[in-house]
Amino acid sequence: MAKGNNQISMSVIRRLPRYYRFLSELNDQDIDKISSTKLAQIMNVTASQVRQDLNCFGGFGQQGYGYSVRQLQREIANILGLNNRYQAVLIGAGNFGSAVAKHLDFNRLGFELIGCFDKDDAKCGTQLRDITVQNENELEVFCAKHRIDAAVLCIPKASVENTLNRLYKLGIKCYWNFSHFDINTKYRDTIVENVHLSDSLMTLCYRMNNKGSTE
Repeated sequence: MAKGNNQISMSVIRRLPRYYRFLSELNDQDIDKISSTKLAQIMNVTASQVRQDLNCFGGFGQQGYGYSVRQLQREIANILGLNNRYQAVLIGAGNFGSAVAKHLDFNRLGFELIGCFDKDDAKCGTQLRDITVQNENELEVFCAKHRIDAAVLCIPKASVENTLNRLYKLGIKCYWNFSHFDINTKYRDTIVENVHLSDSLMTLCYRMNNKGSTE
């Protein structure tokens, strides 16, 4: 029996995309089944951890057989909601925002990117993939025409608050946030995934500076 969503720890949830990614690679290699031991080796966790993680959602293996790679990949995709195609807009079409829009396969990751916005007139009218960048002044008009489920924030921290206020008033309460602005402090009913690339790089720096101590 699967646990209720509010009983599942974030550490388990954050491992699910890794399961999905590795299972996708195995599926691409035409591997039909995998044991918890082998999957654990790929994931760099214990076999017990694999079984505990998957049992949170009901368990999908068969004793003596292991897991069907394709079925487990499909089940995890359903758990993650990758077939929902949530509609998203991207705010900030600078170098970083452009890279996010161009190189991430939003459709494969549960989202459909349908709008890109920037306050710089020089960027407005340019193309990101098949999307024309619009001026941020058009946000309200655009959102009135489309149901927007989430916003991707690729703007500097100092520029976020005004834009965030507008997005929140438009009913957008889910954010993929690259800005370093603490959205949850201002709006506690939002769902936010903060991405701090600098934190990740500093963690690498620490591990290089303390070789052997983090094994």
